[in-house]
Amino acid sequence: MVVCAARQIQDGERVFVGMRLPLLAFALAKRTHAPHCVGLFEAGILRDTPAAELLYTMGDAPNITDALWATGTAKLIGLMAAGEVQLGFIGGAEVDRYGNLNTTAIGNWQHPTVRLPGSGGAADIASLSDRLAIIMQHDRRRLREKVDYVTSPGYGYPDEHGSAGAAWRERVGLPRGGPAALITTLALFTFDRENGEAVLQSYHPGTTVEQVQAQTGWTLRLAANCKETVPPGVEELRVIRECDPQGKWTR
Repeated sequence: MVVCAARQIQDGERVFVGMRLPLLAFALAKRTHAPHCVGLFEAGILRDTPAAELLYTMGDAPNITDALWATGTAKLIGLMAAGEVQLGFIGGAEVDRYGNLNTTAIGNWQHPTVRLPGSGGAADIASLSDRLAIIMQHDRRRLREKVDYVTSPGYGYPDEHGSAGAAWRERVGLPRGGPAALITTLALFTFDRENGEAVLQSYHPGTTVEQVQAQTGWTLRLAANCKETVPPGVEELRVIRECDPQGKWTR
């Protein structure tokens, strides 16, 4: 999952980095194929180098040390609103086939069976970054045909005004962006921007398409070249293990 996430980062991009695995993905990309990428952290920190120590929260002292800019969340969200952030990472409790994410409530949102922590900055990242990468655990309770509550918009839903996809985002005032990848414990999905649907791009080593389908709440749409995920290379594994030597986030 870390390697799939790192491969979403292109050299020179400004990346809104999320907690846990995206922290390692940013460090891996920076030390391999994207040496000129810049990381933005929701606590209000902007860095052009990974932190020297493993981070447990974005506000840890090692993340502030040697930062290019230590400011506030609103300033970094402002950069996204201005179109200055190419890629954002977020997770969620539920995601659907159109990349809409729920981190608000399970069940009726007024009287939920489970109350979740809410948006934080996730809705901003999903709305304003040029591309969105979603990282989450893969099971049928999480990958659903339709989420109970749309906290962070993906490609919407087909409605009386037209289809889901990039056209839906345009209709609701989100003229750019949308999910580019859904990275799970079993597979990698990309998205068809025209209709907004998730497309199974690859299944991780040790997994099959049938296993992915069994844990997905919608009928899979397979990419023409759907195949096994390219596994981590020797150098990628070395960097990940160096960044997370105790396996805090990768165990």
